Amino acid sequence: MKSIKPGRGPSMMGAFGSAAVSVFGILWTIMAMSMGAPIFFACFGIIFVIMGIAQTIYNFKNAMGKNRYSAFDITDSKEESDPLNEFFGGTQSEEATGAKAFCPYCGAEADEDFLYCAKCGKKLP
Repeated sequence: MKSIKPGRGPSMMGAFGSAAVSVFGILWTIMAMSMGAPIFFACFGIIFVIMGIAQTIYNFKNAMGKNRYSAFDITDSKEESDPLNEFFGGTQSEEATGAKAFCPYCGAEADEDFLYCAKCGKKLP
């Protein structure tokens, strides 16, 4: 089965960006509390920190892990399994479910017996 996954480079860049967001949230919280701002502003900084840490972990795991979560990069299940598919019990193959194939170049839906993609015209594997 084809799935779309983020590349390792963009995931690592996302991890560094998310770490920067966490640092910004810490600085925001410290400055808001030191200036005597209403508690709402300090809570806003704490939310930034929590979101930044969660995104850092997610992106770093996608960049360094063997199995990545589906989102951007087209891969074959023979190359790399989809952890979300395994987690939610979607282990049936496309042949068993009668699902259609997809073009690895443009992502358009294609029947199994097509030789060329109807959208981009490239030869299908």
